[in-house]
Amino acid sequence: MKKGEAMKKRCLSLLLLAGLLCAVLSGCGDSSTAETPESRAAANTIVVGIAQDLDNSLDPHKTVKAGTREVMFNVFEGLMKPTPEGDLTPAIASDYQVSEDRLTYTFTLRDGVKFHNGDTVTAEDVVYSIQRCAAATETGIVPVEAFSIITDIQALDERTVAITISEPSNEFISYLTTAILPADYEEQDTAPVGTGPFRFVSRTAQDSIVLEKFDEYWGTPANLDKVTFKIIENADSLLMSLQSGAIDLCAHLTSTQVAQLGEDFQIEEGTMNLVQALYLNNAMAPFDNELVRQALSYAVDKQGIIDLAFDGYGSPIGSSMYPAFGKYFDESLTDYYPHDTEKAKELLAQAGYPDGFSMTITVPSNYKPHMDTAQVLVQQLAEVGITAEIQAVEWESWVSDAYTNRQFQSTVVGVDASNMTARALLERFTSTADNNFINYSNADYDALFAQAQATADDAEQTALYKEMEKNLTEHAANVYIQDLADLVAVRKGLEGVTFYPIYVLDLSGIHYTA
Repeated sequence: MKKGEAMKKRCLSLLLLAGLLCAVLSGCGDSSTAETPESRAAANTIVVGIAQDLDNSLDPHKTVKAGTREVMFNVFEGLMKPTPEGDLTPAIASDYQVSEDRLTYTFTLRDGVKFHNGDTVTAEDVVYSIQRCAAATETGIVPVEAFSIITDIQALDERTVAITISEPSNEFISYLTTAILPADYEEQDTAPVGTGPFRFVSRTAQDSIVLEKFDEYWGTPANLDKVTFKIIENADSLLMSLQSGAIDLCAHLTSTQVAQLGEDFQIEEGTMNLVQALYLNNAMAPFDNELVRQALSYAVDKQGIIDLAFDGYGSPIGSSMYPAFGKYFDESLTDYYPHDTEKAKELLAQAGYPDGFSMTITVPSNYKPHMDTAQVLVQQLAEVGITAEIQAVEWESWVSDAYTNRQFQSTVVGVDASNMTARALLERFTSTADNNFINYSNADYDALFAQAQATADDAEQTALYKEMEKNLTEHAANVYIQDLADLVAVRKGLEGVTFYPIYVLDLSGIHYTA
């Protein structure tokens, strides 16, 4: 073979190899990687950036992550659903009646509501779904504690369901946002089927979730034909994806990230409806000492965190309740622990730590707001002699180790309500609650919760919930910081972002303007 021919052959081989490599690489990614904002607009689709993968199971009755509920809000509905104004409105149900003794709720189902698999929703599906969450005999089901007062549930006919409870409850109706699922479907873990405006199409673990418009939706149809959720756990990569045009919408950004976006995006501002705090493991030294927990509460300057890390965006809070809950939010608790380093040092000395101590703050690394908060906390705690070290972990590790197994000293995260009830935020700190990840144990607190559930008087219940908030604050169960501002980047040419008083991302109203 001549030298020239050999060279030509080698060049051809390299070109073929390069072509093959490009094909392989393009095949490994989501199709959105080859798309442009213009091509997505023409196809009436968008890509949404999210900072964490969803639960291993997509079954809504097994969900524990707020981020999973946030996404799957678009796929599932209950008899009722929340409104942006903080009210409830019938969803799968068309209406309901409550008996005079307030013990029996009778729901009439909308005519012809379809599941995403084409089946019509029946009363039997409703009975199955509620019983599934009340009894929770199936592995992985997260029980709805509010359903423990159900004494009877029956399908009166194909479109009528009667639910009887043992005692009147002001909040019971709020828990009927629980997802209604088809009774005879067994693939909810991997191919979930609901009744929402979007249907599930596919999932690629650690990469993406694809939803499509459900053409037979009973209500106002979604505007978009397809939504791809792109999982990007690295904050810098998430920002670069926005800047490059790979992503059209992303919520929960920091003010620093927003400042780097340029003119291609408009920013919508709401609140995350989360209780961000330095959560303390009350069963682990030194945080098993109330004086230490109170010392930390005085040492932390929450407004300083908001100003330094978030450019002033955010609402300071003083207990496990955020402002969107209106009558339940006790603003007076916000300043219960004014920033006072000398008082903090005094309490530390009383607790037996005159020279401070060392501690670890475990933080899910994919959540930049929590990482930024933790970095300021390290500086503030150092002023009272406490040496804090940030332990950045992947989200799955945090869920497994910190949340589930309670193997942590302290952590910075945000806790949501899961539905629009004060109970959802406060019940988790009762001593027997499965999700009491901080190991808070206070007999007075437990008694107040029992009283709150036993009363049918709304004003009395509200007062009892406020007493529970005060209990958490007085005993410094955690160091409460803020309800984070929710800065949502939306590519210009898109609009329709709607904020709710719970942690959800409603994509049904998002639409192109041209």
